[in-house]
Amino acid sequence: MARTKTFVCLGLFLSVFGIGNVLGDDYLPKAKDITWSSHNFKTLLSWNPIPTNYSYTVELYGTGTEGERNPNCIQSMSTECDLTKLFPELKRTYYADVLSETLPGFTVDLVEFPYTRSESFCPYTDTLIGRPDFEIKDSEEESKITLHIIDPLSAIYHAERLLNMRDIFKEDLTYRVVYRKAKSTGRKIQTTETNHIELEVDRGESYCFSVQAYIPSRSRDMQLGDLSHVKCSEARQPSILDEYGIPVLAGTCFIILLLIIAVCAMIMACCKCCQRAKEEEKGKPLEIV
Repeated sequence: MARTKTFVCLGLFLSVFGIGNVLGDDYLPKAKDITWSSHNFKTLLSWNPIPTNYSYTVELYGTGTEGERNPNCIQSMSTECDLTKLFPELKRTYYADVLSETLPGFTVDLVEFPYTRSESFCPYTDTLIGRPDFEIKDSEEESKITLHIIDPLSAIYHAERLLNMRDIFKEDLTYRVVYRKAKSTGRKIQTTETNHIELEVDRGESYCFSVQAYIPSRSRDMQLGDLSHVKCSEARQPSILDEYGIPVLAGTCFIILLLIIAVCAMIMACCKCCQRAKEEEKGKPLEIV
């Protein structure tokens, strides 16, 4: 009986002095500014403000699924949660609830904790694709260069290995190649549906290349991935044929041939003159002194 009277008095005291609101919404502020950040399927959820005397719990929901929780994001003091491993279907649309809860070991008399819901997120269409790598290979024909593109790795594990972008996007993944002459600012753009592309180039010129993922099925602002580092091919030493061309070389050869013929004709003419002079010299009678 004495215990009951104590609780009643405590309740009246809290009501009179307004302390009862400490356990309401002011005590558990809702999360604000919830944002998704996803790069190569490494997906983080972040929000504000930093908690003081309360914690946050994150629940992830997809179409037809119950709330999933990352053990590291339950009654946590952090304002960021890694949800990378909680997406069973990458093409499904998800949203997250950030619940404001009491600290571990504390309780509060609420039907449900206050929460804020994020915007929807689909890993397949919303993750940013990082820069790919590529190798430059000279073709047998000096007027062509081949690029071999290496798919960026994702943060998704399957069968104990990291999947790359081709594993995930398959035929949806294409690559956009931007290239130019090393000594020029004018650029050209080509696309390829595979990891290889052969480009027409001028003989003997050095070219610079950069590559990025391109997914036409996405919304326009999410179609292009990060641009790769620029790589340049070595300038090939042009041959005489590449340098001057067949017409010039043919003309030069013709002129040289004419000069040879002219020189030979002059030599033959000189020889005939000399021979004639000798014959005339022999035919003259000897003078008697």
